[in-house]
Order: sequence, then C-alpha cells, then structure tokens
Amino acid sequence: MINWDLERPFLWQTSVTSTHIDGLGHVNNAVYLQWLEQCAWRHSESLGLSLASYQALDRAMVIRRHELDYLQAAFAGDEIVVATWITQMHKRTRLTRSFQLVRKHDEVTLLRAQSYFVCMALSDGRPKRMPDSFVDGYGQALVTTGLPQR
Repeated sequence: MINWDLERPFLWQTSVTSTHIDGLGHVNNAVYLQWLEQCAWRHSESLGLSLASYQALDRAMVIRRHELDYLQAAFAGDEIVVATWITQMHKRTRLTRSFQLVRKHDEVTLLRAQSYFVCMALSDGRPKRMPDSFVDGYGQALVTTGLPQR
C-alpha cells in the first residue's frame, strides 16, 4: 500500500509510453506537468466541476504558479499513480492543490508539486470570487491535517 503524504487522496493512474521519453531516456519534465493537469481535471470532475460547469458559470480556476520537485525519474513501461489534494482555499478567490506522483511497482515518490490557482471570469479574464458551487465542491475535498508547516 502506497504511503501517501496526506489522507484522502484523489488518485489517477497512467502508464509511461515511448512518447513520454526524451533524449535523456526518461520521462520529459513537461510530461509530469501534463499528468498533474489531467489528474486535477479528473478530480474536479469527480467533485461535479467540469469544463461545462466552468463555462456555464463564467468562472474558471486558472494556474497562477506551479512548484515541482523532481525526486526520481520515470521510464518507459512504468505505471504511475498521481495523487492530488486541495490543501488551501483563500477568501473565495484562490486555492492550492498538492500532488504526489508515485511509481507503482516500487512505491517510490518521483515528484511532489503544488499548483496555485486563482478564480477568474472566462468572459473578461479578470479575477472574480468563486461561485458557491466552487466553494462547496472544492471545499468538500479540502485536506488540512498533516500539512507541513511553512
């Protein structure tokens, strides 16, 4: 059983294919970011917050900043499990999502990351408050116990 950094992870799995491998023979760093985005979308959808709901509400949570700590490399054939958590919500305008990426066969953590989001209106690109459905949806997934002190 994988030792996750926090309780209640949302999990998404993928496999490393030859298309993910760069000239150095391991998964390209940009691929990890794509995996984080895919996991985040699956998690949002599981909370009832799809792209269609974003469009209907004229709101979206958009990336403000990513922090990725690459710990070990992944290689072709590896099975990967990506975990994500909502770890902070700020005054209805921002949220933080944490990630842990683990190679399945040896349960080694390959990457830890944080993504910082801000709520904006799709119609004009300006920052806006999260609608209640965002606060409720993302709020139900908020994990605050076990977070490292910064």
